[in-house]
Parts: sequence; structure tokens; C-alpha cells
Amino acid sequence: MKNLLKINIAFIFVIAAFTSCNNAKSSNGKSGALASNVAEKVYVAPGEHDEFYAFLSGGYSGNLTVYGLPSGRMFKEIPVFSQFPTSGYGYSEETKPMLNTSHGFIPWGDSHHPDISQTNGEIDGRFIFINENNTPRIAKIDLRTFETTEIIEVPNSAGNHSSSFVTENTEYVVAGTRFSIPIPQRDMPIKDYKGNFQGALSFISVAPETGNMDIKFQILMPGFNYDLSHPGRGKSHGWFFFTTYNTEEASTLLEVNASQNDKDFIAAINWKKIEAYVNNGGGTMMPANYAHNVYDEETHTATSTMKKEVRVVNPSEVPGAVYFLPTPKSPHGCDVDPSGEYIVGNGKLSANLTVHSFTKMLDAIENKKFAGEAYGIPILNFEDVLAGSVEQPGLGPLHTEFDGKGNAYTTFFISSEVVKWKLGTWEVLDRQPTFYSVGHLTIPGGNSSKPQGKYMFAMNKITKDRYLPTGPELEHSAQLYDISGDKMELLLDFPTHGEPHYAAAMRADLIKERSQKIYNLEDNKHPYAAKTDADTKVVRKGNEVHIYMTTIRSHFSPDNIEGVKVGDKVYFHITNLEQDFDVPHGFAMIGQNSSELLVMPGQTKTSVWEPKQVGVWPFYCTDFCSALHQEMQGYVRVSAVDSDTPLKWSLGEDIE
Repeated sequence: MKNLLKINIAFIFVIAAFTSCNNAKSSNGKSGALASNVAEKVYVAPGEHDEFYAFLSGGYSGNLTVYGLPSGRMFKEIPVFSQFPTSGYGYSEETKPMLNTSHGFIPWGDSHHPDISQTNGEIDGRFIFINENNTPRIAKIDLRTFETTEIIEVPNSAGNHSSSFVTENTEYVVAGTRFSIPIPQRDMPIKDYKGNFQGALSFISVAPETGNMDIKFQILMPGFNYDLSHPGRGKSHGWFFFTTYNTEEASTLLEVNASQNDKDFIAAINWKKIEAYVNNGGGTMMPANYAHNVYDEETHTATSTMKKEVRVVNPSEVPGAVYFLPTPKSPHGCDVDPSGEYIVGNGKLSANLTVHSFTKMLDAIENKKFAGEAYGIPILNFEDVLAGSVEQPGLGPLHTEFDGKGNAYTTFFISSEVVKWKLGTWEVLDRQPTFYSVGHLTIPGGNSSKPQGKYMFAMNKITKDRYLPTGPELEHSAQLYDISGDKMELLLDFPTHGEPHYAAAMRADLIKERSQKIYNLEDNKHPYAAKTDADTKVVRKGNEVHIYMTTIRSHFSPDNIEGVKVGDKVYFHITNLEQDFDVPHGFAMIGQNSSELLVMPGQTKTSVWEPKQVGVWPFYCTDFCSALHQEMQGYVRVSAVDSDTPLKWSLGEDIE
């Protein structure tokens, strides 16, 4: 009996242990009965919409991707700096000018930091701006159409990294150079970097109604690396803050030589003061060569204009406009809380997280509490501007965002975690692991005076075992957390395209009711538009053949064309006659040396084909548009270069 009692007691303990383990897993949302609670938080039922839009940079894809939160579903990839065969962006004659630069046609870009337009410090959902790091450019996407409508090249810059971030009323989108360079560019020894290279901080004005961009001025700064930036807000409106590293001005082996100084700087820029100086004629016009590319939604065509000068300002010309705040050590992120009081400098090599006070900064400036100067720019005393430090919160801090409830959330790359801490008391409140090696994180509206989010998502650089393997490389991973309670709760993993560096997110209702459904055919001012089948024609101009073509479910007009010759340059100008939401038509031609086109309802796009062989060659619709999609096709007869075959076309009858 004693042995039987012992066996029963042991069995009860084993059962209890298994039950305890199962409940522990359930509370973490990994398995068991409670796991359904986590699934319900991210479930969006068929036909229902997500609560938030999230716009993630595509990194080396050069594009911008659109996701829904909390579902993690990808809705769209918006082509920005890279050719995109899915829609023909950068291949069509209308969009090729968007990728023009002072270096020629550049079909690729490295997109990093999107930021949404604001009004009175709040996200307004009108435009989203994003930077291109490799060939310095800033793009604007219109959130009515989710299309790139403007790209401006940034001269005197290299590694356009600390951008694109907008001021509280979208007065400016700001772009800082990562790599300092000779300004103006010239042939000189690299070893002479120190004291001769400079970093340009560009303030690009944004027209209030149209959003049109123009470089208002550039500030020529010392030759440091300008890493990231954010605008002041609220009490600090009118200021902009940039992290710097390589204040050593090293020119080789930076991982060693640019990590010598105990502190680098946050550069505090009083752009209001510089703006007033420029408005009164201050600054110098410097020769420059840069492209300004604008897409016209009436003509459905982009134009590229080469600009020849830019206004530059030396900080010494505007005393009191620029200051340096010492910040440990090799800082990366530079983040400003919703009130505008706290400026967080994320020193990658620092054990602590440093937070500066804007109020203390103004007091130090007023009382001239300077520790010295660098190239004529005053350096404030570290202790005089320090609001506080978060003590040993993690390893490798990168970026911080805010929830509007007095809490901050910081990513730690080396220790692979997100840490929640309290503004003002600097105490750590919570920490959650990320998988793996997290970079940026985003809270909807977290980069504004009124954060909107009950969610935070972290963008991780390494995926490893989170998804089914797809060879040596996996898509990067984002992880969604519920931050509505005291503790962060991991809800969802979802893959991301390219290498997301940063994201911007907002409530969906700010955009979706204004989203454009079609282009009105009657407003189409494209010079080659054919608005009815009766407008279609084929015109020869020397060795150019222009085909005015329409497309509608389920035919092209014309659908048969003869009289094209080897060596001709054939322009297919295709107008989609549909006036129904979500009914694009595609176009592809055999042997085409570009890509297919995707033409939206009411839109006109142009594709060029240069036939090299005689024969009869088909074209077809690439986007499944109706039950008779397969029948949507046509032929082009190509004759020898010396042929006398006349130019003819038809729809519905034989060509005689």
C-alpha cells in the first residue's frame, strides 16, 4: 500500500508539472488553450480591414512596401527608386524620367527612412517621403494614389542617411549626408580628409497645397558622419537634431579609428533662425548639378529638370543657429519625444542611454555654458544639457519611439531586445526579446506629437529559424507587439521585403476614404491618349511608328497592325478606357527590351518596341481582367527594312 501511495503521489506531481509547463507556454502565446487569445488579436476576418497602415522601407529593393496592422499582410509594393516590371515603373516612357540623376539614368536605389506629412505635429496622411541612400535623393509618394510623384536629387551629399524626416507642419523634409565629401567636389588626396571634407544638411521646402519640393538651403557642416535625425516638436519646434559619429574625422578603418572619442555629438540646428537669414537674402548660391523629377497626374507623364545651383549657408554666418551636444558614443538614432523636451541619443558603444533636455539646452546657450568649439560651432557641456540616463538597459541601442503615455521603447541590436522605459524617471519597465538582431522599431504616429498606436513592431535584420527555409537567405522579419498594457506582448511574426530600415505607420482611416479609385478619362491630358476606339490610329514619323491604342474588357484597339519594318522604333501608347475601380490592363510584346505595362483605369502609358526580325509577332494583356482575358491579344506584322508593305491596322475585320 505504501508503494502504491508513493506511485500515486509521484504521478500527481508529474501531471502537475506537465500542466504547469503547458500553462506557461500558453501565457506566452506559444501553445495551449490561451494561444487563441493572441491569434484573435491579429486576426482580421475576411472582408474586414486592418486598423493601421504600415509603410516599410525596402532597403536595397529601392522601394516602399505597404502592410496592414495587426494582420501583417502585405498590400502593395510601391516602386520609388528602382525599376519595377510589375507595373512598368521606370520602363514606361512616362516614368523613365523619374530615375534620372546628375549621374545619368540610375535604375536602382537604397531606400531607408519613410516619414509621413504632418499638420500641427499630427500625422495627416497626405504624403509620405523616403530617402535614397546611395545616389542621394528624396522622393514623395502621394497617398491618394500610392504612386511616386516627385524625386529630387540632393547635391553636395553622399550617403543620404539622416533623412527623410519632416517638420511639424511639413515645412521641410530634411536630408543629412552620412559621408562627408569635398564641397564642391574635386580631385584631392583622401588622406587630406580632416579639415577639408564637409557634410551638407539639406532643408527641402514642401509647398503646403501641392507638396512640391525645392531645396531651400544647405548648411555646410564639419566633416563628420551625420547618421540620423529628427525634428523638434512642441516647445522645440523650429529645431532639428542630427546624430554625428566620426568626429575624429578618420578616413580609413573607421570601425577602429572612428571610435576613439569618448563622446560624439548631436548637432542642434535652429532652422527657423537660418530660414529667416535666407529669406533676407543670406547664404551663397553655389554651382550644383542635380535632377528634379516630377510626375504630372494630368498628362500621366514625368519630366526631369536639371538644376544648376543651390543656396549654401556656413554656420558662422548665423551665430546662435548651430550647437553641438556631446553624446556617448558613436550614436545612431536621434529621437525626440512627443512633448519636444527630450532628445534621445542612442550611443551604440555606450553602456547607458543618454537623454538630453531641450530646456536645459536653451539655458546653457543663454548662459554660454560652453565646453569649447569645433570649427567655430559651440560645444555645450554634457552635464548642463543632460536630462538623465537609462542605466545599462541593454547592449547596442539603436532607435527609440514613444507611445504618448510617457513611455519610450528602444531597440538593442546586440542583445536582440526591445526595452520599455519611463521618461523622466529613466527606469526600465519591461523588456522583450526580438528574433533576431533588431534594427528600427515603429509605433503608429510614434514620430509625432500624438502617437496613435496600441501596437509596436520591430524590424529584425536576421530571421534564422523563424520561417520555412528558402536557401541561404531569408526575407527579413518584423515582429508585432501589443503595447496597450503595462507589459509588451509578442503577437505576430511577418516577413518583410528587402531590408527595412525604418517604417512609418498611421491609422487607416486617415487614408482609405481619400484613396483614389480611378483616373477620370475626361481629365486625361496625355498627348497620345485615345479616349475612344474611334481615336485609335497608327502614325509613321520616319522610322518611328506611334500606335494610339485603347484597351478595355476584352480587346485592344487596334488588334492587328501591318507595315512595321525591321529597325523601326514602335511606340505603343495605351489608354485604359475602363472607369471601374481595380480594373487595370496589362500589355506585353514579344521581344520587348523593357517590361510589361500595367495601365490603370483612365490612364495612358507608353512602351517602346524595336523589332529586329521579320515575322508576325503577338502582344497580349498580362493582367487577368475578365473571363475572356485569354482572347485579349493582337498581332504586329514586321516586314523587311526595304519592304513597301503599307501601314494598316484593324479591329474586327481583316486587313486588306
